[in-house]
Amino acid sequence: MNRYPAWLNVLVLVILMLGILIAMPNIYGSSNAIQIAHRDGDLFDEARVLRVTEVLEEESITPEAAYLKEGRVVVRFESESDQKRAADLLKERFDTDSNIAITLAPKLPDWVRGLGLNPMSLGLDLRGGVYVLLEVDMDSAVASRLAAYQQDFDTRLRAERIRPLVELDGSQITVRLRSAEDVERAREIIREADSGVLILDGADGRSLRVRMNEIQIKARQDFAIEQNMTTLRNRVDQLGVAEPLVQRQGVNRIVVQLPGVQDPNELDKILTATATLELRMVDTTGDSPGSRRYPGKGVPGQLLKREVIVSGDQIIDASTGFDEGQPAVNIRLDSAGGERMLANTKANLRKPMSTVFIETRREPITLPDGTTSFRVIKTEEIINTATIQGVFKDSFRTTGLSMSEARELALLLRAGALAAPVFKVEDRTIGPTLGKENIARGFEAVQIGFLAVIVFMAIYYRGFGMIANLALFSNLIFIVALLSLLQASLTLPGIAGIVLTVGMAVDANVLIFERIREELSAGETVQKSIDAGYEKAFSSIADANVTTLIAAIVLFAFGTGPIKGFAVTLSLGIMTSMFTAIVGTRTVVNLIFGGRRLEKLSI
Repeated sequence: MNRYPAWLNVLVLVILMLGILIAMPNIYGSSNAIQIAHRDGDLFDEARVLRVTEVLEEESITPEAAYLKEGRVVVRFESESDQKRAADLLKERFDTDSNIAITLAPKLPDWVRGLGLNPMSLGLDLRGGVYVLLEVDMDSAVASRLAAYQQDFDTRLRAERIRPLVELDGSQITVRLRSAEDVERAREIIREADSGVLILDGADGRSLRVRMNEIQIKARQDFAIEQNMTTLRNRVDQLGVAEPLVQRQGVNRIVVQLPGVQDPNELDKILTATATLELRMVDTTGDSPGSRRYPGKGVPGQLLKREVIVSGDQIIDASTGFDEGQPAVNIRLDSAGGERMLANTKANLRKPMSTVFIETRREPITLPDGTTSFRVIKTEEIINTATIQGVFKDSFRTTGLSMSEARELALLLRAGALAAPVFKVEDRTIGPTLGKENIARGFEAVQIGFLAVIVFMAIYYRGFGMIANLALFSNLIFIVALLSLLQASLTLPGIAGIVLTVGMAVDANVLIFERIREELSAGETVQKSIDAGYEKAFSSIADANVTTLIAAIVLFAFGTGPIKGFAVTLSLGIMTSMFTAIVGTRTVVNLIFGGRRLEKLSI
């Protein structure tokens, strides 16, 4: 009785050793570092690492370590002064093709990095870094969808030989027609295009008013948030910033957290930038419906047609280069954009096509009552007009920008277009010193709670108490290992969740040990008491932990930021404590006491 098969004992030991190995990177700490990423998203090789090291050593800066990580160069330094000197030097030498990010990097030996192991990801409150709160312009998100409807409806109606005047007026599209017969045909065509839109009759009997329904508006707003989050992640990733956190907050806001980053200037500009491109044909005759005159940016203004050939959301890659000595952006389109470009160039050989540079910004204004509000300003300028000399499909280039503008535009296009403009609401930089203080205090809290529990268990339950303490220590190892493996960010509330888990893990052992005591008091043998203690306490332990796990899942699903951090560590702690309290301690108890004839227990 009370003996596990050998394979199960070996399995428990293997799991413990794996936990220790995965948790090991956390004992090395972190150091000041610089991360270098290619501006065009390409991957660096070892040659770039050697070149960076040579440049630093020429200026008597000796890095602690330099290596490649996912195609980026990471250089660690012993002191903050060396880090700052190196950052200035590297920005000067490699600014043409590299983004330089000042950050922190784990201080891992080569063999640990070789195994692909990483320490836990620390949140801003523990590591320091940059926090930016962005607001998404939901009205623009809906307006862009209405503009797409406007062009689609006009194209479909003209294809059916109906000559409409399709106008976008605020939150509705007005379709003006020549006759009442055209009204019914137009209604059917619009409903075929999208059966969800609301179609109302105009007051004159020869027009239709089209609006998006509430479900469509909500779906468009949610899409704008999700698309913008993806785009922002891509932008931060291409700047070479490690471990960014981008998540939704409330209805129309996005939080961007960049742990370890202490230089927010370039990030701030890239995060809120809304620059994109549209390609339109020049209206050389002046009789195309919906044509509009666009100003030029260093080039003459032009009257352009309303139809957009391709837009920023159809661009899948962009890089900088030169065309006849001028900075250029090389662009590659997706399949849909390529087909539209192919059809357009075939139909418009020897005709001019313009590239429109679009940028949205928000400026503060003072209202008559003295309060401050904001107005959105959208700038649309022609940067280049060229005659289509041949048929092309998904690859072309555009000029008309300075080198710095071309680099920034290429990065934004490559990372993806924002579905709606975003504006900065709040930003702050948390210094690494405060993060170190938080780590120290959190570690003290865990130590105090851990030691108090160890002393109590050792005194009250004696030998079995020491077994529980061993399980408690293993539990902490497993939590750290899982956080490292999943790369879930550890925050101060997360540390609180670990402290709570320590108490809950001991609670399971208390239930088992008290049950064993009751069986012994009832006159059962030692072996039967141990077996009954674990068997009868299991249901109580499972019930208590499952209900707490449900609460943790609800907190994670509906909470934000710090609440999610607490829920993550609590959830992981519940699962690991179930294993260590039931399987772990039972394994040790079986090895020590199983199969022996005993008259009493040290409990």
